[in-house]
Amino acid sequence: MKLDTLKKLYIEQLKDLYSAEKQLIKALPKMADFASNKKLKESFKKHLEETEGQVERLEKIFSDLEVSGNGKTCAAMKGLIKGGEELMEEDGDPAVLDAGLIAAAQRVEHYEMAAYGCIQEFAEILGEESAALCLKQTFAEEAKADEDLAELATSSVNPDASKAGSGEKSKRRSSDKSQFYKQGEPRPTDGSHQNFRV
Repeated sequence: MKLDTLKKLYIEQLKDLYSAEKQLIKALPKMADFASNKKLKESFKKHLEETEGQVERLEKIFSDLEVSGNGKTCAAMKGLIKGGEELMEEDGDPAVLDAGLIAAAQRVEHYEMAAYGCIQEFAEILGEESAALCLKQTFAEEAKADEDLAELATSSVNPDASKAGSGEKSKRRSSDKSQFYKQGEPRPTDGSHQNFRV
């Protein structure tokens, strides 16, 4: 498609987000299974349900525009998910790996917030009021998910991760790709990360 109008760019960006959300629907259950922290598992499962609703909103927008949402792959989301998958292939302390999962998940949320913020503005300028409201709702959900992840990280996951390698008793985990990230006998690892709010 030749991007010679804002409307065409708007549709292309919608398709990119549609691809991103569909990729995330496949990734979130894996992240929930891999997480050790109960609240983190619940957070991923909750956001999976939200993401399914976000896909439905995008499909409504495509229906109103009388265009298909297929035909585009979001390279940015593909890369972000790949980063999370690589983390889940690592051996390590469960709390440290959970901290890494939150960092990966927050990168996804920040990407989506930027994308939805831009496309909502396009919808408003183009007079797509119904779509703008749908996109605004999704942006709010992404922002809340990011806030919840940051709170979980600072309140429990990061403090637990900081104790790794200190000699305190903890169960460690290793990955088995053939069993898709099952727990096993690990080797010690070190790790650190930061979480921040937008």
